[in-house]
Amino acid sequence: MNDDAKSAFSLPAFSLLDEPALAFSSDDERSVHRHPLVGLSRYGAFDRASFNQYVHEVRVAYVGPKSGASLVRDMRNSLQSAQRNTDKNPYAQPYPGFKSLFGAEVSAADKTAHVVWPEDLSDLGTGETLQDRVRSGIYQALTRLQAVREQFDIAMVYFPNRWLPHLRTKEFDAHDELKALAAQQGIPTQVVNDKSLLFGNHGARAWRLAIAMYAKAGGIPWKLAPIPGVPQDTAYIGLAYAIRRADDQAHYVTCCSQVFDTEGGGMQFVAFQANDEIKDLNEAKRNPFLSQSDMRAVLTRSLRLYMDGHPGRTPRRLVLHKTTAFTESELQGVRDATQAIKEVECLEVGAGGAWRGVWMVDAPGKEPPIQAHGYPVPRGTMVMTTGTSCLLWVAGNAPAATSGRDFFQGGKSIPKPIVLRRHMGRGLFDILALEAIALAKMDWNNDALYDPVPVTIMYSQRLSRIISNVQRLPGSAYPYRLFM
Repeated sequence: MNDDAKSAFSLPAFSLLDEPALAFSSDDERSVHRHPLVGLSRYGAFDRASFNQYVHEVRVAYVGPKSGASLVRDMRNSLQSAQRNTDKNPYAQPYPGFKSLFGAEVSAADKTAHVVWPEDLSDLGTGETLQDRVRSGIYQALTRLQAVREQFDIAMVYFPNRWLPHLRTKEFDAHDELKALAAQQGIPTQVVNDKSLLFGNHGARAWRLAIAMYAKAGGIPWKLAPIPGVPQDTAYIGLAYAIRRADDQAHYVTCCSQVFDTEGGGMQFVAFQANDEIKDLNEAKRNPFLSQSDMRAVLTRSLRLYMDGHPGRTPRRLVLHKTTAFTESELQGVRDATQAIKEVECLEVGAGGAWRGVWMVDAPGKEPPIQAHGYPVPRGTMVMTTGTSCLLWVAGNAPAATSGRDFFQGGKSIPKPIVLRRHMGRGLFDILALEAIALAKMDWNNDALYDPVPVTIMYSQRLSRIISNVQRLPGSAYPYRLFM
């Protein structure tokens, strides 16, 4: 291979970004840790003090067939006490108990807040098809719960395994129906099934459920610690698209998952139906984009929500994430809506495709003297591919979070990078990449170190999927916790 051919396959030197830290106190800047479970165990939840002023117990309502009530009760009671974590990886932590973490008890709600369904799915609700009956049963249950809303904090909905083949089909998803209907009534829900209730590692199960339930009850488990170089008044918005058909016309529904501040707080969703009709449905599915006016409208609404939560202030800096390329008309819509904002970054967050990376280390005395490490490329590895794009490993080895011990979440396969492409903005690319890996730690619906993509993308896609399955969800703003 000649030198020219070799250079065609060469990449620039990589950068290794620091593992972002999480904050567990609004008053003590020392209450930070890179590991979310260690941070919770050591310091407690971020808003524990203020949460406990108003909430002394998280009351759980039950919805499901009678046969599942005892399983849910046992699981709920297990959250109260310490549980051993039987995972052997260095990330795993023993579960110290709900009150130790959050300062509140977990209890059963008043009996008026329990809805017992029949054992046979065909006896649930009304309608000609099973789907109609499930939809009707969910609606009736939520209506009953709404009437006693002051008696509970979270509704735990049990779907037995024998029902599952009928609850998710090509045309219907009971989980999405539940989330959409419950969001309209402001009811946070936790869905469980036999697999989750009977999971053998009680410590791991407790962590996952406890964090999610605390967040759904209105608590804040953690926030992002300050990121060097990021202005305090920075807003993050994630865009995803669904398609809604009505009256023989198709329109985009733009789904914004909004992380309003640099700490990852103030998260809300808004679904916005575009005004312009989609002309080519196949092209829209392949490469969705908004017109200039629709982009201007959705961002104007999003920024209004930001101002409502920040005493009329506009953000000093805005970072906009979406999974597809920005068209020129979309960029002009962004410019129209953000004239009062000093710094605007439009970032495409795409899949890494065929890219892979192997971490090579010195191996003195071996042949060859440089060999593949036993763990993958470190999380936070960044390789610039052009002046406006990079490869970023959100998934990878994360020893910085586990006291220097190698840890690869999931422990399987070779992780793919994501691709960041900038379509507008002039800030340091290192900062954009660091924000992306930090926002991947802001999912309060599990106990993992990170998600594969930033929460701006993760949850806008989730809401987009729900809207595509349940198209009557109105274009209102909803708290993040209602779709967890």
